[in-house]
Formats: sequence, C-alpha cells, structure tokens
Amino acid sequence: MNEDFHLYLDSADLAELRTCLPHPVVHGVTTNPTLLKRAGVARADVPGLLKRCIELGARQVQAQVGSSEVDGMLEDAQVLLPHFDPGQLVIKIPATRQGLDAGARLIVQGVPVTWTAVYAPEQAHFAAQLGAAYAAPYLGRLDDSGVNGLALIAQMQSLVARRPAAGTRLLVASIRSREAYLSLLGLGVGAITIPPRLFAELLDHPATLAAERGFLDDARALT
Repeated sequence: MNEDFHLYLDSADLAELRTCLPHPVVHGVTTNPTLLKRAGVARADVPGLLKRCIELGARQVQAQVGSSEVDGMLEDAQVLLPHFDPGQLVIKIPATRQGLDAGARLIVQGVPVTWTAVYAPEQAHFAAQLGAAYAAPYLGRLDDSGVNGLALIAQMQSLVARRPAAGTRLLVASIRSREAYLSLLGLGVGAITIPPRLFAELLDHPATLAAERGFLDDARALT
C-alpha cells in the first residue's frame, strides 16, 4: 500500500468512527481535548477509545497533551504511551515555545510527534527541522481569521518539502468541504484529517452508486 499520503479521521465519537472504520484508505484517527469534551470522553477513557480505534483498523492514533509546561507535557505523554505499541500513538503538542521543546525531547526518544495549531510558516519549518512526524495547520480556522489559508499552507508545504530527510508531513485539519480536500491534494500535502461526515461524501459518489445499481440490475437479468 502506498504510504506517501495519510488520511485521518478527526473525531472522538466512537459511534461516528464506526461508520468509517475499518477501511483501507484510512491511516488513523486524530483527537484533541475539544473533540473529547464534545464526545463526552473522560481523560481516563482516552487510551481505551484509541485502542478501540486500533482494533477497528487504524494504523496510528493521535492524542494531545493537556499541559502548557514542558514537564507536564512530558508527563502526559508518558501516561499515554505504555498503552500502545511503539509508533502506534502520535503525541500532539501545540506549537508553542514550550511545546517545541517538549516535542523535541520525545522525538529523541523515538516517539512520533505532531505539532498542532500551526498558524505560521516558520512553525512548520521548525517542526521539520526537529523531525516531527506531522505539523498540523487548520485550513478552516485560517480562512476564518481572514487569511488565505490555502496560500499559507502552500508556503508551509514548500518549506517542509525542502527537508525530505525529516519525513515530516503537513497534517491539515479543519477541512469543511470536498473542494477544500481536493485543493490540498493539489498542493501535495502529506496528510489530511477530516470529520467522518466528509468521509461519505468523498467515497460514496452518487453517480458511481447509480451505475452500480444499474450493473446489478443487469447482472440479475443475465441468463
């Protein structure tokens, strides 16, 4: 299977995730504290939720730290990591000064890291410089702030692509439409995380389903 692109589902709602998983086009599941709160998932239940996603076929899952200080971020990561095989869990950390420090320490230990809430090109550059698995900008939120989100992400992608040895992918979040998804593919980003509601729009094209129905009708009529 081609691993150049990673598609994630952005949700902490297990019932919602079950409508998409398992499926071979899905690489993994991303969560954050906001999604966990919305789904009513307690902190102690996060490992169980993510392990269930692995059982449903996710190859990687992502969970975010809940501290703003380096020591607290590292402690949060060490609470989560023992529940997973090496490489299964990606630790998400906001791309703050402290977050870059904590994430770099985890990367040295072989832990995959996503720096999230990436709003500026230099943050994506630092993520690649330090060897992150992912750097996560938010397309929809950038557009909401009055910025041309797609143009800014294109700049980030250019910076990340200059350091191919780092293996860092942009993991673009806050995707609200099929058109936005296709535009990001056109930029060559390495990963996208989408809400499960968009999964059906991408995979279940009405014309394809109509053609299938016609073929099935004809197949039943064959003698």
